[in-house]
Amino acid sequence: MNIIFDLGGVVFNWQPDILIQQVFEDPKDQAQVKSMLFQHADWLALDRGTLTTREAAKRAAERTGITESRFMYILDRVPSCLTPITETIDLMYELKNEGHRIFILSNMQIESILYLEAKHSFWEIVDGRVISCRIKKIKPEIEIFDHLLKTFQINPSESIFIDDTDVNVIAAESMGIHTILFSGPQQCRSALVAKGVFQNNT
Repeated sequence: MNIIFDLGGVVFNWQPDILIQQVFEDPKDQAQVKSMLFQHADWLALDRGTLTTREAAKRAAERTGITESRFMYILDRVPSCLTPITETIDLMYELKNEGHRIFILSNMQIESILYLEAKHSFWEIVDGRVISCRIKKIKPEIEIFDHLLKTFQINPSESIFIDDTDVNVIAAESMGIHTILFSGPQQCRSALVAKGVFQNNT
């Protein structure tokens, strides 16, 4: 089988609220930063690779009145806030040892993916990766799934896509890919067992 993992929220913790609270004390500022940066369309443009962090900080400052330097400070801290979910990484190694192919399909900004690629060693077991900022396409757009399937000659009916966002799971299912909506490593492993992925079925 081909097991396709998302990164943020599946392989790495991603909790922007905690990051915001660490940088901004004022609840009003926290709310503005959340809505005008992390929940703004510019965040998707960062993931798509069509906007730089400097441009995003400048635009967020113009929207909010909070200084550009403070937005740059929080954006610079994003990569290091992506901390590994060790149980998921252990699961990836277990799947690899079972003979499955491991793939990554993730929406992510260039600074974050470069940081993660340099810091972590599990990439050695990854058979292929598609990162949104590198191909200017993002989930849940069908094109990014199609790119993954064609690039690595993946048969969707022999694949399982694991993501923590329901719209991404729905998009994958529309391509004929089996899916697991991730809520935690143990739940994910149980779902994989139910799909018959493990030979010993434990």
